[in-house]
Amino acid sequence: MGDTFRAREISLKAQKKLLSKISNKSMAKNFIDDTHANILDNMYNLAKAYTGNKKEAEKIVKNIIKIIVKIDFLSRNKLFSEADLKVADQLKDKFTTIVKTVISFFEVDFTFDKNFLTKNVNDCRAILKDLVGNHLSDKTLGRIDHVLDFFTDSAFLEEMFKTDSQHRPLLQSIIGDMSKAFDEGRI
Repeated sequence: MGDTFRAREISLKAQKKLLSKISNKSMAKNFIDDTHANILDNMYNLAKAYTGNKKEAEKIVKNIIKIIVKIDFLSRNKLFSEADLKVADQLKDKFTTIVKTVISFFEVDFTFDKNFLTKNVNDCRAILKDLVGNHLSDKTLGRIDHVLDFFTDSAFLEEMFKTDSQHRPLLQSIIGDMSKAFDEGRI
C-alpha cells in the first residue's frame, strides 16, 4: 500500500511547483478580475510611494498574488477538507469585516482605530494560516506574514488614514475599487 503510485498527487505537486515559479501579474490575470488587478496595481503604487523602495513594493504584491493563486489552486482542486471549508468561511467573514472597516475609516474622518484594524488583520492572519497551514509550505506562510506585517505596521496605518496624507489619492482609488468589488459581491 505504501508504495502505490498516485498520479493525482504527483500532478498536484507538479502544479503547485509550477505555480510557485510563475506567479506574477500576467499569471494573476487568469485568477483575478480587472477590479482586483487595479487594487493590486494601486497597492504596489502605494507601497512604493510609502517605502520609496520599488523592490519591496514588488515583493509585497508578488506575495499577495502567489498567496491568492495558491489558495485558488487548493480550492479548484477540492483539496480543502470540510473542516478547512468552515475555516474558509471564517476567513471570508473576517476579511469582509476588514474591508468594511477600511472603507469606513477612509470615508468617515476621525473614525480610524489602529488597534481595532490591527487586531482584525492579525485575526485574519491566524485564520488564513490555519486554513493553508497543512497545504502550503513554510515559505508561503512567511509570505503571508510579510504582506500582513506591512499592512499592520503602525506608522503605515497612521499615515494612510491621516486626512492630509500625501497617499490619500492612491488610497482613494483602492477604496473605490474595494467598494465596487464589495457591492458586486466579489469580496
